[in-house]
Order: sequence, then C-alpha cells, then structure tokens
Amino acid sequence: MKRSLFIIILFLSYSIKGIVAQTIPDSSGNKIPYVVENGDTLISITLPQIIVNPRPVFENKKDERKYLILVHNLKKVYPYAKIARSKLEEMNEHFLILKTEKEKKEYTKQVEKAIRAQFENDLKDLTITQGRLLIKLIDRETGHSSYELVKEFRGNFSAIFWQTLARLFGSNLKVKYDGQGEDLPIENILKAIDSGYL
Repeated sequence: MKRSLFIIILFLSYSIKGIVAQTIPDSSGNKIPYVVENGDTLISITLPQIIVNPRPVFENKKDERKYLILVHNLKKVYPYAKIARSKLEEMNEHFLILKTEKEKKEYTKQVEKAIRAQFENDLKDLTITQGRLLIKLIDRETGHSSYELVKEFRGNFSAIFWQTLARLFGSNLKVKYDGQGEDLPIENILKAIDSGYL
C-alpha cells in the first residue's frame, strides 16, 4: 500500500512539473513563459482576444450608405457615452465621502457646470439622429437611461421637463439599449470600433 502511494505521488509530481509554466530570458532580457511536456519545451503565451466581425453585405447602395452614416454617427457620439460612464463612476465614488444631501447637490452642480463648459458647444452641434444614438449609448455604458440619470441628479421635475422636451423632438430619454435585439447592428459596430477595426 505504501509503495503504491509513493508511486502515485511520484507520478503526480512529475506530471505537474511538466505542466507548470516557467520562464526563460530571451536575448533582450524579457522573460518568455514555457512548459515542458514529454521532454519538449513549448512557449506558453496568451494571445489577446480577437473579435471577428463579418464584413456586412448590402443589398443595394442605399443600405450601404445607411450603414456608413451609422458608423460615422457612432464614431462621433460613442466617446461622449464613454465620458458619461467615466463621470458617473467618478461622481458615485465621490458621493461616498459626502455626508449630506446639500453637499451632494453642490457637488452635482459643480460637475454639471464643468461638463457644460467642456462639452456644451460640441453637443449642441449633434444632429437629432446623433442625439438619439447618444441617449441609447448612455444607457449601454452606464446601465441607466438618460431619464433615470437626470431624475437621480437633478430631481423628478427636471427629468419630466427634459423628457417632455425630448418627446417634442421625437426622442425619448427613457429608451433602453438592446444590444442583443434591435440594437445588434450598433453593438457590432461598437465592438469593431473598440477592437480598432473601424
């Protein structure tokens, strides 16, 4: 019994030794990970994830033009949605150290003033289509609709006011992003932008 247990432990230690990654320096001093399996030394590296998006096939020139316009519009508004996510994360972290509602309101006003100074002119130049895309992308990036964000930071009255104004122009601040459904073409384009393909 002891002998068979010794043989099993010896076998396992040899097997594990061959699987554990080790490193050797290359000519420039960088460490290259490798494993030894059955006496062969194999370089062991992890490649970055590659997303393969099939090239869209268009039935006609009109569909191709719509696609190219969508790509253009997304490239214009996607950075703003990312900034919105970043600012929201920053604000939520800062809220943790604020104690009173008054301090939170003052901080929210300061952030709003800074955002207006930095982005108001750029956002005024957006088309209605780009504005609608931005509303969807804000929901994608933050997990909250624009309506919910306005309500949380500016109150119910402001949210209703801006929702009413948006509805007058055919938009909806309550719209949700559906990356697996109706917004799948947008999701594919955003993944291509993130991967550097577009």
